[in-house]
Amino acid sequence: MSVNIKAIKQLLWIGIGSICMFFAGLTSAYIVRKAEGNWMSFEIPDPFIYSTVVIIISSIVLTFAKSKLKQEASPFKIILTVFILGIIFTALQVNGWKELTNQGVFLTGEGSNAAGSFLYILTLAHLVHLVGGLVALLFSSVSAVKGKYSLENSIGLDLTSTYWHFLGILWLYLFFFLKYV
Repeated sequence: MSVNIKAIKQLLWIGIGSICMFFAGLTSAYIVRKAEGNWMSFEIPDPFIYSTVVIIISSIVLTFAKSKLKQEASPFKIILTVFILGIIFTALQVNGWKELTNQGVFLTGEGSNAAGSFLYILTLAHLVHLVGGLVALLFSSVSAVKGKYSLENSIGLDLTSTYWHFLGILWLYLFFFLKYV
C-alpha cells in the first residue's frame, strides 16, 4: 500500500472519528437535557423504522461491489442501487419528519419541546452526512462506468464503502438511542 493511500485512509478515519465525537456530544446533551424534565413523549414514526431497514439493505448490497471486481465486472449497477436506496432512505426520513409534525412534534417555535428538537437535529445531522455519502457514491459510480476500478485499484470504492457502512452503523445507533433512551 502506498503512502498516499495510507494517508487517504487515515484521513477518512479521522473524519469518522470527528463525526463520532459530534454525535457523542449531541447524544450526551440529549441525556442531560432529558434528565432536567419537561420532556415530551412520542412514538418514533414508522418511516424511521423503514429507513433503518433500507440503510441495512444498502450496506449489505454494497458489500457485493468488491466481488464484482473479483469477477472482472463493473460494480456500477451495485453502486447505483445503493445510491437509489440512499435516496429512498432520505425520502423516508422526510416522511418521518412530516409524521412528527402531524403528531405536534416540532423542531422550533410555539409548541416545540426539547425532545422533538433533539430528534430533528440528530436525524437531520445524520442526513447531512448521508448526503456526503451520496456524493461519494456518485463519484464511485462515475469511476465504475469509466472502468477505473480493478482488484489492484479500488481505493475510491473502498473509501466510499467504509464511509457508507459507517453511516449505516451510525444510523442504527441513533435509531435505537432515540427509540429506547
